[in-house]
Amino acid sequence: MVKVGIIGATGYAGAEIVRLLYSHPEAEIVWYGSKSYVDEKFASIYRNMFTLVEDKCLDDNILELSKQVDVIFTATPQGYLAGVITEEILSNCKIIDLSADFRLKDVSTYEQWYKIKHLSPEFIDEAVYGLCEINRDKIAGKRLVANPGCYTTCSILSAYPLVKEGLIDPFTLIIDAKSGTSGAGRGAKLPNLYCEVNENIKAYGVTNHRHTPEIEEQLGYACGQEIMINFTPHLVPMNRGILVTAYASLNEIDGKLPTKETLMAAYEKAYGKEFFIRLLDYGTCPETKWVEGSNFVDISFVIDERTGRVVMMAALDNLVKGAAGQAVQNMNILFGLDEKMGLDFAPMFP
Repeated sequence: MVKVGIIGATGYAGAEIVRLLYSHPEAEIVWYGSKSYVDEKFASIYRNMFTLVEDKCLDDNILELSKQVDVIFTATPQGYLAGVITEEILSNCKIIDLSADFRLKDVSTYEQWYKIKHLSPEFIDEAVYGLCEINRDKIAGKRLVANPGCYTTCSILSAYPLVKEGLIDPFTLIIDAKSGTSGAGRGAKLPNLYCEVNENIKAYGVTNHRHTPEIEEQLGYACGQEIMINFTPHLVPMNRGILVTAYASLNEIDGKLPTKETLMAAYEKAYGKEFFIRLLDYGTCPETKWVEGSNFVDISFVIDERTGRVVMMAALDNLVKGAAGQAVQNMNILFGLDEKMGLDFAPMFP
């Protein structure tokens, strides 16, 4: 039985980890860490867990926690883990971090985009980027996993096979992404109030969203060079979900543009054996409602013969595959468990 501690258990992502691990046959949560709700029952904060979780929330003493568990999930704001992580903590247990503190390999890039100083750069090289379907072999046995977020997971997975196989020009890549409001976290913020969000859709972080360099870095690894893309996120009035629509110019092969069969073969090569990635029939557009509450990613594409471009599409649940579900998937890999354990349930509908 894997003993689990969660720092940030009362945020949306942390609470989703609790929900997923409740039914996990090989994991037991022994520490519900919460800076805001110390000594309060977890189920009094999230009443969906009433009678299911009797524990009270504890503090965020990560050093003490590391002595009691096998793995810690840090569902915390950027800068928290980098400010407290030590060699002693990592020698005691493994850490799966849901923030961006160890996702980017270049410290200056992190500090430029996140506007904070990185306090533990000595652990960056050790951290592995926990996008399971791409880095599975690198994750196994590691001490520190940087769990990707929702926008980056959906964006990278949608384009990765075509970038890796050289079928698109990555410098022409434009990613249009839309997210439900839970992606902004549980904290009270004026732009996320009901009257601000309801009956509205808006772009934000235009040209400067902090997930941009993360997408560029990972897709750059796929094609073997540094790339630059356009990434624009949008907030839509729904609780859960990420929908990505990405556009790129096709590369000619032997003087001809690749066919849909060639592109589908690239997706099959990358994801054909992946349980959590569902390749839809050609031209079928992914929808957030068909992945809600699940760890699945639905992916499809359409070739625009007129413009010589391809439209890549993907949908996932931002709190599951985009956060907590991917974190649990990483935990399963770290401890040699069946990767699907605790996650192989169908999406909910309606």
